[in-house]
Amino acid sequence: MKTIKNNIGLILIALIILIGVNLIAGKVYKRFDITEDQRFTLSDATIDIVNNVEEEIMFDVLLKGNFPAEFKRLQLETRQLLEEFSAVNPNIQFNFVNPLQDEANPEQLIQSMIKFGLTPANVTVQENGKTSNETIFPWAIVNLGERSVRIPLLRNAYGTSDVERVNNSVQQLEYAFADGLKKLTLQEKKSLAVLKGHGELDDKYLVDYLKEVGNYYRIGAFNLDSLANDSEKTLENLKRFDAMLVAKPTEKFNDRDKYILDQYIMGGGKSMWLMDAVAIDLDSLNNEKFSNVTFPRDLNLNDLFFKYGIRINYNLVKDFSHTPAVVISRNGEEVPVEWLYSPLVQTNENHPLTTNLNLVKLEFANQIDTLKNSINKTILLKSSPKSKLSGAPAPINLFEFQKDLDESTYTNGDQNLGVLLEGEFTSGFKNRVKPIKLKSHLDQSQDNKMIVIADGDIVNYNTSNKQPLLNGVDRWTNQIFGNKDFLMNSINYLLDDNGLINIRSKEVKIGFLNKEKAASERTKWQLINILLPLLLLGLFGGLNYLIRKKKYT
Repeated sequence: MKTIKNNIGLILIALIILIGVNLIAGKVYKRFDITEDQRFTLSDATIDIVNNVEEEIMFDVLLKGNFPAEFKRLQLETRQLLEEFSAVNPNIQFNFVNPLQDEANPEQLIQSMIKFGLTPANVTVQENGKTSNETIFPWAIVNLGERSVRIPLLRNAYGTSDVERVNNSVQQLEYAFADGLKKLTLQEKKSLAVLKGHGELDDKYLVDYLKEVGNYYRIGAFNLDSLANDSEKTLENLKRFDAMLVAKPTEKFNDRDKYILDQYIMGGGKSMWLMDAVAIDLDSLNNEKFSNVTFPRDLNLNDLFFKYGIRINYNLVKDFSHTPAVVISRNGEEVPVEWLYSPLVQTNENHPLTTNLNLVKLEFANQIDTLKNSINKTILLKSSPKSKLSGAPAPINLFEFQKDLDESTYTNGDQNLGVLLEGEFTSGFKNRVKPIKLKSHLDQSQDNKMIVIADGDIVNYNTSNKQPLLNGVDRWTNQIFGNKDFLMNSINYLLDDNGLINIRSKEVKIGFLNKEKAASERTKWQLINILLPLLLLGLFGGLNYLIRKKKYT
């Protein structure tokens, strides 16, 4: 009787402890990430963005259906990430849907979704010995009230397999969702001036990029000649902007304008320069001979850049890693031709700004020299080692690479095409006669940042040969180039918005099944999985029998 009472007492104590643990666990919530790369641990910047969500937000993930293994992994990783978001902030809800399920006219729906900007992906599914092609939409749509943002879940990368492509996409999932949330919840915005008045790139080539920038920052066009008779007021107005964008100017800067820009930089203004030092364009080759002559373009800015620590040279970079140009044949068909003046640049992953980016496409890019001074210089863009320089002035022909293209002569090595400058800049007008009188002059800046890209057309990424790309996809390489991501990272970095950049550079290692190895070793692993458990079961059963026999004999 005493033993029964003791057992009941122990059971009651165990129940009390169990109930207590459950009550505490219900109030104290903690998730543990034991993965090597901490893939389920959100970045501090992501947690800040997620915590800023004060209203209910719904993620509709269009990633439900019959997928091959690698895409199921993308689906699983997406779900686990959104569960982490929801665990941090219950206002975040999510739902997985298949937009084509039970659809009477799937082709019509697919075309409608493409027009909405949701580019599909075609995947091959192998099931029960049968192979089929499926159309999926690897996108998520985040909704807040009447506003919504599209989030791409699958990232294209040049020359990668489906497995590698999914791996790259998984690495960018946290950034993609954090970025979508920030677009919807951002309230206070810094400002960007888009410089006008010196033959800069037409707005139609900037619209997509500036639309994206507008999700994060206030944008305004700024003309240095708007108050030509009041230089002091012009500089004062420019200083109201946190950064300025100079996109492919083609007309010379006078000393007054140059001095205002210099003093803006000395006063702490950030700047991004997209420059062409050589005057040439594909349109200029559209003549009977398909040829023209390149000329140096003097913008009267060389002395400023020299003082800041770089020199943009009057030459063009020819690169064996390139995209083709397009010629219209006599029967009206588009024909690609070798065009080494369009480098495909792999970004240097030596900085968070350039990590995990796809190839960047350039057009008539120039070489940049870095000069010795106190400014810290980080090379962001380089041509491939198989590059060659062409000086200016020089003749140029659309078909010059069709014959006698000798790869062994391309030995100039990789060339600098884009650079980040950081430090305390010295004024280009130090110890010089000033072109205009300002109330104050600064010879030295505080700590500042500047990005210079020796190609004005880097921002014109939505066209190829002056023709618009469908959903940004280049038909010859089937790629969405990394230009937009690179330029967005550049503005984010200049304006000290490093949170998103750090999220983008986070690395996640995904292990996929080696299909070839699995097929070759299939029999071995089947035998191991079937026979080994039976052998272990027989072994432990035999040992148990012997022990019991010895004990009770």
